[in-house]
Amino acid sequence: MHRRTFLKAGSLVGAAFATRQARAFDLWKNTARKRIALVGTGIRGSSLWGRNLVENYGEQVEFVGLCDINPGRVEFVKGAMGVDCPAYTDFDKMMNEQQPEWVIVTTMDSTHDIYIIRAMELGAHVITEKPMTTTAEKTQAILDAQDRHGKEVLVTFNYRHSPHNTAIKQQLHDGAVGKMTSVDFHWYLNVYHGASYFRRWHGYVKNSGSLWVHKATHHFDLLNWWIDAKPVAVTALGALEHYGKNGPYRGESCRTCPHKNECPYYWDITKDEYLMDLYVDNEEYDGYIRDSCVFREDIDIWDKMSAQIEYDNDVVVNYSLTTYSPYEGYRIAFNGHDGRLDSWEDIPYQRGEYTEAEQGAMHSDEMTFKTDEVPTEFHEIIVHKNFEPEFESIKVPKFRYGHGGGDQRMLDYLFVNPDAADPLGHMAGTTDGAYSVLIGIAARKSIAEGRRVRLDELVKV
Repeated sequence: MHRRTFLKAGSLVGAAFATRQARAFDLWKNTARKRIALVGTGIRGSSLWGRNLVENYGEQVEFVGLCDINPGRVEFVKGAMGVDCPAYTDFDKMMNEQQPEWVIVTTMDSTHDIYIIRAMELGAHVITEKPMTTTAEKTQAILDAQDRHGKEVLVTFNYRHSPHNTAIKQQLHDGAVGKMTSVDFHWYLNVYHGASYFRRWHGYVKNSGSLWVHKATHHFDLLNWWIDAKPVAVTALGALEHYGKNGPYRGESCRTCPHKNECPYYWDITKDEYLMDLYVDNEEYDGYIRDSCVFREDIDIWDKMSAQIEYDNDVVVNYSLTTYSPYEGYRIAFNGHDGRLDSWEDIPYQRGEYTEAEQGAMHSDEMTFKTDEVPTEFHEIIVHKNFEPEFESIKVPKFRYGHGGGDQRMLDYLFVNPDAADPLGHMAGTTDGAYSVLIGIAARKSIAEGRRVRLDELVKV
């Protein structure tokens, strides 16, 4: 067995090729501090795109406005971020009064299209959280609006930027398996993180597009990027068989539930001061309950999902997403004419250790942004060539925080080093955003109609 270790960013760079987003990032180069407005001040907007930018990218970014439909929340976030820009509940008013260069969209998924399109109409470029949107019609509307207005829309696929996922991309780019033929990709959400989606607004297809879109768009974008081809068709299966109406307990919220002592999914939001200030103290304005019951009878998203995805280079992917696993992580394998590449992330028994406390804290740790983190562990990539008895083990430094170190690398590229080379095409735009959500949208349609669904039935990309 041969071992290699990737310790320097330079070792992850292969032969250069043009990124489709080159023009978009030219807009950031050699310019003054960016005038930015944020719409959507929930946990994602107020943390990664709020306090984090103020604290770590203050020299590059100036917030000129914050907007949210909840007046209490946007005022709280303004104070928590430590900015003195105006706070709004009217998006058009903010845009007309402040005229930002860029708008960051972190609202509920089903409303992304509204703000992306309106921002372009009012003269701004857009940075949007994933998923870009939730339906085929909204996807087409965004693509058409971009053609009309000539503005840029950047989709923040931070998982691409983690050292581990970058190293996998580099190996495939360098031909580790030869001509790729198939991929097995299985993602596991643990009972803490997985349950959180059913506790929040994500539990309804009309809001999130289901986890086929909200969560799996991350996974589908990685697949599209790794395989370096266009997805063309999806066949899917799915069910809701664990959460929702299947549960033995039921209440309005965890705070008021009579089953606190019996329900394994009881979650005490009162222990999190920030979430209490952000959500609970502002329920009166919009009625949104952050600690809703995971067994609400009207939940209509799937909690068990499996799909076969076909690509235009004849690669076939077998994908699954589990939302109630005892541990969190993924397994990935690429098969090719010359061999196979295997890797995994956070499978506890691969490391020889497993603690319940660790699993409970994994998601909150992943969302934490640390600029000075030093890796103490390694991810492993196994490359095994056909007809060779030995395999190669490639070790990649492991970062726990900020989506495996992806958040900082993405934001550094975006705000600090826009002139840096992007030979592996890390940065993503509307084409990437469209193909990632269309796989999930096609999966929903496949389940509903019991058939194979082509993506070109849905949208003209």
